[in-house]
Amino acid sequence: MIRKLFLGLVLTGAVATAAHADKCVPNPNPICFQIFAPVTCSNGVTYTNQCYADAACAVGCHPA
Repeated sequence: MIRKLFLGLVLTGAVATAAHADKCVPNPNPICFQIFAPVTCSNGVTYTNQCYADAACAVGCHPA
C-alpha cells in the first residue's frame, strides 16, 4: 500500500514538473559569471553568455 502511494506521489510530481517546464519566467537579475562568451539566439539578441540567455528564456542559441 505504501509503495503504491509513494509511486503515485512520484508520478504526480513528475507530471507537475513537466507541465511547469514549458513556462519560462525571465529573470531580470540573474546571478551569472562575468565571462564574455557571446551567444546569439533565435530572437536575434546577442547575450554576454549562455547564462544570461537562459535567464531571458532565449532559445536556439549558438556562439556569436
